[in-house]
Amino acid sequence: MATAIGYADVEVGTELPAQTFPVSRATLVRYAGASGDFNPIHWNEKFALEVGLPDVIAHGMFTMASAIRVVTDWAGDPGAVVEYGVRFTKPVVVPNDDQGAVIEVTAKVAAKLDDNQVRVDLVAMSAGQKVLGMSRAVVRLG
Repeated sequence: MATAIGYADVEVGTELPAQTFPVSRATLVRYAGASGDFNPIHWNEKFALEVGLPDVIAHGMFTMASAIRVVTDWAGDPGAVVEYGVRFTKPVVVPNDDQGAVIEVTAKVAAKLDDNQVRVDLVAMSAGQKVLGMSRAVVRLG
């Protein structure tokens, strides 16, 4: 699959289209089933409160996967991502209401590298807090 954007088409500072990802308790249940991660902090409010969390929280890997969608959509090919890493800084708290939570992701090209690769830095926010730190992807463009 060809990438949608070429190496020559981007410069340092190029902004990727921002995206928002809604997260409900139902989303967390579906992710738990898909991932096999049934830790009760992701679905049991009583348990989450007992261990000191403010409420049920989204899986860190769900948050990480949501964020990289900004890059894969922009590149046009998930296989174009050759490296991706984050630090989990704050949890995405998912209240049991009609709104749930929202993960807001922005990204920009931070460096042009060799071999048609670029480094993209991402910012993921939820409820006004940065939920991923040092979120970076290396992407090979056409």
